[in-house]
Amino acid sequence: MEKLRWLSAALAVTAMLVMAHFRATAGVASGDLKKWHCVTIAFDGPNTNETADPNPFRDYRLNVVFTKGNRSVTAPGFYCADGSAAETSAAGGNRWRVHFTPDEEGAWTYRASFRTGADVAASLDPNAGAATAFDGDSGSIEIGPTDKSGRDLRRKGLLQYVGKHYLRFAETGDYFIKGGADSPENFLAYFEFDGAAEVAKTTDPKARKLRQGEAAPPVERHKYQPHAADWKTGDPTWQGGKGKNIIGALNYLSSKGVNSVYFLTMNVGGDGRDVWPWTTDAERYRFDCSKLDQWEIVFSHMDAVGLMLHVVLEEQENDQFLDGGDLGTQRKLYFRELIARFGHHLAVTWNLGEENTNTDAQRKDFAKFIHDLDPYDHLVVVHTFPGQYDAVYTPLLGYEHFEGPSLQMGNMNLTHAETIQWLDRSDKAGRPWVVCLDEIGPADTGVKPDADDPGHDSVRKQALWGNLMAGGGGVEWYFGYKFPNNDLNCDDFRSRDRIWDQTRVALDFFQKYLPFTEMKHHDELTLTSGSDASCFAKVGEVYAIYLPNGGTTGLDLGSAAGEFAIQWYNPRAGGPLRDGTVTRIAGPGVKTIGLPPSGVTLDWVGLVKRR
Repeated sequence: MEKLRWLSAALAVTAMLVMAHFRATAGVASGDLKKWHCVTIAFDGPNTNETADPNPFRDYRLNVVFTKGNRSVTAPGFYCADGSAAETSAAGGNRWRVHFTPDEEGAWTYRASFRTGADVAASLDPNAGAATAFDGDSGSIEIGPTDKSGRDLRRKGLLQYVGKHYLRFAETGDYFIKGGADSPENFLAYFEFDGAAEVAKTTDPKARKLRQGEAAPPVERHKYQPHAADWKTGDPTWQGGKGKNIIGALNYLSSKGVNSVYFLTMNVGGDGRDVWPWTTDAERYRFDCSKLDQWEIVFSHMDAVGLMLHVVLEEQENDQFLDGGDLGTQRKLYFRELIARFGHHLAVTWNLGEENTNTDAQRKDFAKFIHDLDPYDHLVVVHTFPGQYDAVYTPLLGYEHFEGPSLQMGNMNLTHAETIQWLDRSDKAGRPWVVCLDEIGPADTGVKPDADDPGHDSVRKQALWGNLMAGGGGVEWYFGYKFPNNDLNCDDFRSRDRIWDQTRVALDFFQKYLPFTEMKHHDELTLTSGSDASCFAKVGEVYAIYLPNGGTTGLDLGSAAGEFAIQWYNPRAGGPLRDGTVTRIAGPGVKTIGLPPSGVTLDWVGLVKRR
């Protein structure tokens, strides 16, 4: 069968070379021609469809080289049916498209490389296959300044790894700390996306152990009905008003200060078995153009409301499905389609897998291929089981194509120590990691609904502030499977309204009051006296001291002379800095920082700054 497919592809190439009279029109640019905005170039090419041979996703490859001055950026393109598939649900047509996000104003030129041949799309060799159709077509675009403001990522620019423990926005220079939603992991299992009727979904936790092909009790996909009223006039929809609920859900999260959403792009055979980019759940080489265009509408809105795309590429139950776990044709096509269609977004994390069981060599192959293909070099991380940290993360220390762990903490009380470990070990290896907490246990619980845990005290103290006070890159919240609105069936993000508030309060403190990129964990500087204090400091200048159980502590100022002011921040409710029982101390030596202004048995943050 494979020989026949190769022969079919070869005959198609020969036919196209013979048809010298065929010539597509030049590319047509659309979108906002502005810095950090998505520019789309569309080409007319061979008339084909999702099920045709040669396979338009496998046996054709579009790359477009964008050039400005002596800089060139190669962006991968993709087949997009009739070019309007999100609206028409078309599976066929003659349109090919590339997305590009310019990082400079001024004149850019572009030139298309369009080639055909058996499995050419899986190759990174620019000369693979044979030139065909609109190969060589070129044009130019004039890019102006962005006009966006507020939370819109197009104001901030590309979120980049810059060799530190925090990501940085290229335009504003602001550093980023994550506060996001880890659930529902099947966020994209939405009832108004094309193909929804084909899906059977379950919320039974026992389904986590089912194997591929086993039947699961069918229930409805996500509707996000409680967020219908959060959609606003002017927000995007498709096909006459579809999508309002999922767009409304994103609006709500953004309004609470959330800045990241975690989602699987493939869970075939896994927990939900209701998300995939292909035409069917059994297909591995052909992609659903209309569904993926609808995903793009949602992702573009995430840019507009300031939300990172945390793209989880697979989960433990299916991480061997593609090429038996290797980096073969299936996986290369999967990565290529996602990067080509969605890599232009400004804040993206590529997560190699949830609870990943691939080998170290495979993970390194995946990370390198993604970085080689992704023109924007987005963050690459991997998630693993508690207890597997050393086996998975230690071999990745110092690896040039990998930027950090996606921590799952079975015992969230260990968050602070585990974050410190990987920050310090990555520093020693010469490639500092961004260390984020993306899942907390117990697995059946995670973050409970407000109705079941109004205060979220343990989550706030041990997980949220545990990661941040170590110097971690931030958190995302997992909902378990025991309580309502859980990791598979959550339709109402307001079920955890208070944890979003507490997360925002924590991020506000770091962004407003600390030069956090210049600070480091220094718990040894506090005399805990049973208070379990943690200290995050720029030694001699500023100290943040978190007291999870209130009380007081000593602070070792070392040889630092002079006066330091002390104020207090409420991690439960935020608000202005307040005075406690001691407002000033003077170094050098160990000094007591006094008591917080009220509720002295509750958690507080003491801020000690040189006057």
